[in-house]
Amino acid sequence: MWQWDRFIDRFIPRFNVYVPDLIFFGDSHTTRPDRSESFQASCVMKVMDAHGVGTMTVAGLSYGGFVAYSMAAQFKERIDRVVLICAGVAIEEKDVEDGMFKVKSAEEAANVLFPQSPSMLRRLLQLSFYKPPVWIPSCFAMDYIHVMCRDYLLERKELVEALHKGRRFADLPKIAQPTLMIWGEEDQVFPVELAHRLKRHLGENRVQLVLLKKTGHAINEERPKEMYKHMKSFLCTDAMIRPNDNAKRLMLTSLISPVKINK
Repeated sequence: MWQWDRFIDRFIPRFNVYVPDLIFFGDSHTTRPDRSESFQASCVMKVMDAHGVGTMTVAGLSYGGFVAYSMAAQFKERIDRVVLICAGVAIEEKDVEDGMFKVKSAEEAANVLFPQSPSMLRRLLQLSFYKPPVWIPSCFAMDYIHVMCRDYLLERKELVEALHKGRRFADLPKIAQPTLMIWGEEDQVFPVELAHRLKRHLGENRVQLVLLKKTGHAINEERPKEMYKHMKSFLCTDAMIRPNDNAKRLMLTSLISPVKINK
């Protein structure tokens, strides 16, 4: 939930906000072998059903954006708006082979996203931030790794593999909901080419794409004020509502990584 900690309080006056842990993050887990984002989406929807939530807006960061997109595709009547933040939904398997990414395979990507050594954590920071921290002591790095990257390590790596293996852009369903995409122009995890590809897929006039200059993948850490401004403009189109049983619902899904930097 920490990925959204700068935003939750700001949205509470207008929405009933839900921030579920995705499978294999936090305390969420399953014994089923399915690692697809469509399975994650169906699990999240069951959680929302259990809370009596009908229609909702979904916003997703990075991997959370894959899940948000799948929810919008599967549950059209339940999702009214979609926000995708640096979410490479338009990726396909051959993009890795064609050299679009800094990493050369899904296995290498998983090793970076879930680092097990200070040196690999520093590589994650280099990929995630336009201006990464100059230096992080190894003791702090190991604390982060112990808390954030040790649980369900194999299963999380399988999630990354599932995003890539056999994925074809031609198979990506089109969603009809109004959609906002926010992207860092210098994103090295999901390059901005994927944002333009998805916008063309959904229709140039149906998607609002915001590109933030001098910003990498960790938009929520590098540009939280700009991110909130654009989300607010897109989401808060009606009269402001106080949270109650009839208020709008906003469901926030989180990203695979990157590291939180206190400023």
